[in-house]
Formats: sequence, C-alpha cells, structure tokens
Amino acid sequence: MQKPVLTIVVPCYNEEDVLPETIKQLTNVLEHLMEEHLIAGGSKVLFVDDGSRDRTWELIEQESERNPLVTGIKLSRNFGHQKALLAGLETAKNDSDCVISIDADLQDDVSAIREFVVKYWEGYDIVYGVRRSRDADTWFKRATAQWFYRFMQKLGVHVVYNHADFRLMSKRALEELSRYTEVNIFLRGIVPLLGFRSAKVFYDRKERFAGQSKYPLKKMLSFAFDGITSFSIAPIRFITFIGFLAFFLSSIAGIYALAVKLLGHAESGWTSIIISIWFIGGLLLMGIGLIGEYIGKIYQEVKRRPRFTIEKTLRSPALPPLSKKEKVQL
Repeated sequence: MQKPVLTIVVPCYNEEDVLPETIKQLTNVLEHLMEEHLIAGGSKVLFVDDGSRDRTWELIEQESERNPLVTGIKLSRNFGHQKALLAGLETAKNDSDCVISIDADLQDDVSAIREFVVKYWEGYDIVYGVRRSRDADTWFKRATAQWFYRFMQKLGVHVVYNHADFRLMSKRALEELSRYTEVNIFLRGIVPLLGFRSAKVFYDRKERFAGQSKYPLKKMLSFAFDGITSFSIAPIRFITFIGFLAFFLSSIAGIYALAVKLLGHAESGWTSIIISIWFIGGLLLMGIGLIGEYIGKIYQEVKRRPRFTIEKTLRSPALPPLSKKEKVQL
C-alpha cells in the first residue's frame, strides 16, 4: 500500500493564544509519522481561519512562509465552526488520501493521531476519536451531554457517543460527504450516515492549553438544538401528541363542567379559565415556534446560498528534495 498523503484540518476562531503551541505539536506529529513511513512527504496541517478578529491569520501566514508543513485558508467572515470545518475538508480532499480534523485548543490528544493513521492502514475509511470519560467536565456539562446523546439515539439519529469532531476520513468518505449539500450542517450526524467501515480510538481529553472556550452554554444549546431539528421531525410529532393530549384532557374537563352545571352546583370563577387560557396559549406558541424553526431551515435550504466563502488560500513552500534513501523506500 502506498503511503497516504495526510492533511490535518484545524478550524480556528480567535486562537492567537494557543496557535503557536498547536502548530508546534501538530508539526511534530507529522514529522514523526513521516519518520515512521506511515504518511507521505506531502502531508501538511491546514488551518482554517473562521473570520478571526485577532492575530490568528497573521500567525498562520507567518508560519506558512517558513514551515513547509503548514498552510491555511481564510474565510471572508465568521461562518461558524461546522462550516469552517467543512471548508477545510472540502479544500483538503483535493490532494489528500485521508484527512484528520481537530480543534485548535489542544484538548483533543494529538498523540491519538498516530492510532488514527494505523487504523487507516488497516482499511478503515472513518476513525472516530472518542473520549474515555467526562470526569474533567462539570456535573451540568456532563449531564447535558449524556442527555443529548441519549435523546438523539431515541430520535433515531445515529451519533457516536462522546465523539465531537476529532476524526479521520478517507478520500472516498470525503467525496461521499461532498454530496451532502444541506446548509444546516451537523457533521456528527452526517458522517455516520456515510456507512463506510469505521473504527474508534479512545483518548483522554485535556484541559484547554490557552485562551477561552468558543462554545459557551448558549452556543452549546443552540448547536444541540440545530442537531436535533436537522435530523428528526420527532419534535413536531411530539407537539402533535401534546395537542391531542390537551384536547383529550379539555374534553374530560368540559364533560365535568357540563355535569356540574346540570346538577346545579356550578360556581362562577375565573381562575380555571385563566389557567386554561395560559396553558393552551403556551402550547400554541410553543408549537408555532417549533414549526417556525423547521420552516426557517427549509427557507435557508431552498435559497441554495454558498455555505462558506474563501477569501484567501496560502501555498506552502515546497518540501526539500527527497534523499536517495527516501526515493528507494518509495
């Protein structure tokens, strides 16, 4: 089997604090893999600047000028993590045999990349990086994450438990992924749909090396809701069920009120009326809002707007010529 060209895709948003260390660690990983003859000499790290407002792009440009293993693309504005990652995958698949995606914060264990490549050599098209545990998370984050994965499974959406976006994909898996053209991107749900042979590599997640998290609670909840509504219509069916249940309960209450009226025991009052109005009104607004969310997604899809815009692409300097020994090994 010919040595594969590997590209490590790293989406970045305001990561100037951690970027120098990220470049150092990922470059070392590539160099070691080349020394072990697990990957080809044309392998590289592709940084995707997702409209950063700090010196992230400046650092990527500077490093690409002196480091042949580093290149990058700059998006015209902030499109969001999933679309930035997709931009990197789409760019990397053109001249790579396999691609590994990893976040810039170094919380994912870069030493697991070697195991990813070994699994690729074993014939796997997709390799998922899976956390061994969530002991480092707060109780709230751990509980909400577990609820999310279980809820997605209940909805019939196959997602890999404790897996984020740390994964390897082969060229043919990336080619198949490019056929999924929806605007509302949730890669954790799309990748398992490809159906190619897959494996898992378990690792311990670390603390963020530097900088601040780009996923506060609000963004995490929004991301989870997008994932749910992008892959299942079960929430709409649930609202329909609630509507039938409310109709059934109100029918029982109506029969009871009529019976009391006929027996002459009715008492005037407004509490029950107000509570009923608020209850039904709340259900209606919730149902309308949920349906509106789906209509909004349809609205975004039918316009077929580009999912990202690349403003600038860097070209890394050429690698030094191969030695006679390396040519013989190839």
